[in-house]
Amino acid sequence: MDWLLSAAQFLVNEVLSVPAFLIGIITAAGLAALRRPVGQVVGSALKATLGFLLIGAGATLVVASLTPLGLMIEGATGAQGVVPTNEAIAGIAQEQYGAQVSWLMILGFAVSLLLARFTPLRYVFLTGHHMLFMATLLTIVLASADYAPALVVGLGGVILGILMVSLPAFAHPWTRRITGDDSIAIGHFGTAAYVTAGAVGARIGRNSRSTEDLRLPESLRFLRDSMVATALSMVIMYVVLAVTFLARRGQETAFAAFEGGATGVGDYVMQSVTQGLQFGVAVAVILFGVRTILAELVPAFQGIANKAVPGAIPALDAPIVFPYAQNAVLIGFLSSFTGGLIGLAVLSLWLNPWLGLALILPGLVPHFFTGGAAGVYGNASGGRIGAVVGGFLNGLMITFLPALLLEVLGDFGDANTTFGDTDFGWVGIATGYPALLGAAGIPLIVLVGAAILGAAILWQKRVVDTGWDPAPHRAVRDAAAGEAKGAPERTLATKIAAPRGAPTPPPPPD
Repeated sequence: MDWLLSAAQFLVNEVLSVPAFLIGIITAAGLAALRRPVGQVVGSALKATLGFLLIGAGATLVVASLTPLGLMIEGATGAQGVVPTNEAIAGIAQEQYGAQVSWLMILGFAVSLLLARFTPLRYVFLTGHHMLFMATLLTIVLASADYAPALVVGLGGVILGILMVSLPAFAHPWTRRITGDDSIAIGHFGTAAYVTAGAVGARIGRNSRSTEDLRLPESLRFLRDSMVATALSMVIMYVVLAVTFLARRGQETAFAAFEGGATGVGDYVMQSVTQGLQFGVAVAVILFGVRTILAELVPAFQGIANKAVPGAIPALDAPIVFPYAQNAVLIGFLSSFTGGLIGLAVLSLWLNPWLGLALILPGLVPHFFTGGAAGVYGNASGGRIGAVVGGFLNGLMITFLPALLLEVLGDFGDANTTFGDTDFGWVGIATGYPALLGAAGIPLIVLVGAAILGAAILWQKRVVDTGWDPAPHRAVRDAAAGEAKGAPERTLATKIAAPRGAPTPPPPPD
């Protein structure tokens, strides 16, 4: 029987505990259950495995790029500086908690299907990378409190499942105003910002015209390419900090920030430019790895979900709303970035000296996606004013929330990167601070999950199902501006196939 025990130990320790292999097995099992051809099952499983390995490779590049940046920030400002990037922190965490993250994600998806099947919250969350990011956040927060792995997976999986059906429900009245029907829901953990943008927009933008009446200069449209925007912003950030660091600390200290040092001022500046570009490359590698995984995982999860929850509403990634108000995306992004800069100033001048909070630098990835989506939600209920204010508030939220979140991330609080979107912030805070109490915090975390689920069911019954319109004062054509401009047909295949970060297709000629 020793061989049987050895085989079991090999399966658990060398296969199931390796996240890349585990993701491949899940993909293969899901497609096999859907009776796909053997060749497709094997090929998809291998691609999902390779995608996970790509995430690890990109994370290595991110760490190498962020190390000198952290030294520059501390040297130039005297405070810790952090760039929120979901892909980066998730990739870094895989080495230590990869297996727990994988099992937690699987359990969370299963719990979400059960809740969608047996509660009024009939949303199926299909944004796989945000499942992964939230699973990573919950794992880090609970594991950092020294909870046992089984408790981390069990408790975290239940919380994840609750979030995946509850948050789309809270945002759905505003999502319905954008799309004009119930065909899709938002499945993205920036929901707090989207609801805030929609609610505030309805209050302050009653008479404001839609952003889609604007004609923005073509020279700004390159910012819609997230890789270009990220690389450009990081280059600017690196060079500014490098020059400031050099001016404050002198050549000897500044040149040592880079591995191998710098040979002169020109070399020092160009190494800063290279590191900024390297960060853009690293994020692009991680994003490609995530998309590779999702291209194989989503069809398997979708097929299983359709069988388990007939008639459910698919909850999809934030860019799914971009075609409905393309100008609002850019306005929201720029407003969000502005809010991030102002939030950084507040942290630097007030909250860092007073409370010791880290400086949260504006990361282009969260500002682009959540800021753009917040602009769309704000525009749907408050026109141009709503888009501007909604994006701005998103920028403030994804600056202050990550600063508070760092306190409950354990050793990962010193990683020079963290989670960026709003829901990661408040969920991490709501579960992380009770977890610091040890075993006494477990009932509080359970209470948090129960409160979210109960509130979502009540909201669904009394608000969503009754057809409540959050902005009845606005014309229907403003709520569905994308359709009026010729937005792409809203087929589920089109929504899932569109990669995160891809440029929004232009509308056809009028």
